[in-house]
Amino acid sequence: MTNPIVIIGSGFAAYQLVKAIRRIDNTIPIDVFTADEGHDYNKPDLSHAISNQQLAGDLIRSCGESVAESLNFRLHANTYIDAIDTERKCITSAERQYSYSKLVLATGANAFVPPMTGTAADTVITLNSLEEYEKHQDELHRAERVLVIGGGIIGSELAMDIATSGKQVVLVEPCESLMSGMLPDYIGYQLEKALKRQGAKVQTQDTVIALNRLSETDGIAVTLKSGREFIVDAAISAAGLVPNTSLANDGGITVNRGIVVDSTLQTSARDVYALGDCAEINGQVRAYLQPALLSANALAKTLLGQATQLVMPPMMVKVKTPKYPIQLGGSTISGVAKWQLDIDASGCSAKSYNEHGKLVGFVVTEEQTKQAFPLLKALSES
Repeated sequence: MTNPIVIIGSGFAAYQLVKAIRRIDNTIPIDVFTADEGHDYNKPDLSHAISNQQLAGDLIRSCGESVAESLNFRLHANTYIDAIDTERKCITSAERQYSYSKLVLATGANAFVPPMTGTAADTVITLNSLEEYEKHQDELHRAERVLVIGGGIIGSELAMDIATSGKQVVLVEPCESLMSGMLPDYIGYQLEKALKRQGAKVQTQDTVIALNRLSETDGIAVTLKSGREFIVDAAISAAGLVPNTSLANDGGITVNRGIVVDSTLQTSARDVYALGDCAEINGQVRAYLQPALLSANALAKTLLGQATQLVMPPMMVKVKTPKYPIQLGGSTISGVAKWQLDIDASGCSAKSYNEHGKLVGFVVTEEQTKQAFPLLKALSES
């Protein structure tokens, strides 16, 4: 019997890959190994679960066993992989070895928690998976005062969701404006104003240096670098993601920020591939759904014998901040020489151009989000 295609991970990228393979071949054996239950859920739903008063179980679209049955693969749930042997083409879990014909690393990423001191520093919550949300959901639903560390896309989404739920929220961000790695300053400031209108407090150009537990009922004392102090019931870190690369690195596979892959998503090891939040493509880790979907479709063909290069067209990102809708596409920071902003009562349309005057990206807000798809089309044609 032919050794199976083995996939490590059961997140969006992994399951999109299985679906893409099954659209072409319904019989080739596939084994999926995952450290959790392997449930299928929409990860972006975590950003608004609190205001929707949802529990982890409410977010599950299909349980792991059902997914495995419907897509005809063997699921190894709650199974940790200890090592990869690229020479012998096998993986090891609890001293048992499993051979593969092709191996795909879809190991995802972990939420980054900035260094801080204090007796409550080890109680910081991360919400990068269904399991993490399930672990902390009771605490979050009880909390009336919440700290969000990090004002990027996830931190901004969470802060708005928590404020919308009626809780007090403080968002702390070290940069001058919110989502500074994606938005021009003007729009970052407008997002901050929208959060404040929801009752959130926003502290930019500041960092958390200490969290100290007062008591089980009195909350957590937060100390910022600026010297400001306040009390919360729960602290969430949304300060970015760190790709899970240790398994690849220990197996001798080239790792930089993520697991380095070529245009066919192959790593430095023969018959070993990577996709999703753990993969570094052309020097970038693209931790969004559309790159994962495109990667899955291309990789499925490669795994089945038709070497296919991944093509990344300009893509759009929708920020889930309903009180201040934002959509963006293309390059909005890197390679931008100038911005053209059109602002009126309906919102803002911002176009970015490179040094040669070529359109390279855009950001649209509020009612101007209606222009997102025409701008994306123009970007693709430019």
